[in-house]
Amino acid sequence: MHDHPDRNQSLEQSTAWLDAAIEQAEKSWREGGIPIGSVLVSASGEVVARGHNQRVQSGDPTAHAEVDCIRKAGRRRDWRELTLVSTLSPCPMCSGTAILFKVPRVVIGENRTFMGAEDWMRAQGIELTVLDDPRCIALMERLQREKPDLWAEDIGE
Repeated sequence: MHDHPDRNQSLEQSTAWLDAAIEQAEKSWREGGIPIGSVLVSASGEVVARGHNQRVQSGDPTAHAEVDCIRKAGRRRDWRELTLVSTLSPCPMCSGTAILFKVPRVVIGENRTFMGAEDWMRAQGIELTVLDDPRCIALMERLQREKPDLWAEDIGE
C-alpha cells in the first residue's frame, strides 16, 4: 500500500532499503534485543546511517531503532533530503524525531503488529510508504510470541 507514491522512489528501491533495515532488526534480535531496524537514505539512494533497537542492550528506554539510526547519522544539514526507513511503524517518539528534523519521507516495513503515529506524520506533511512486508510482520510476531514481556515493556505497557 502506498499512501503517496513518490515519483522518484520505486517500490524496488524501497524494498532494497527495507532489506538493510531488516538486517539491523535481525542484528538486534541476535544480540538479545528487540527486532526493529532502521536506515536513513540520501537523495541519491545511499544508506547514510543504520540503527537498531538497543533498549535491552544499552538499558536506554529511548534507544528505539529510528532514534539510534538518527543518532548515528550525526550532525547534518540535509535532513529534508533524507528518507527514514523502519521495519515497524514508528512510535510517537520516533515519529516526533522525524517531524523535528523535517524528514520528508518515511518507508514503513509493516504496521499490522503495531500502528505508530502515522496520522501525525501525515498531518505534518511526511510522505509515508507502507510496504506490508511479511518478513517484518514475522519478526514482530516472533517477538510477541517468544518475549511478550519485552514487547510490552518496549511499547510502555
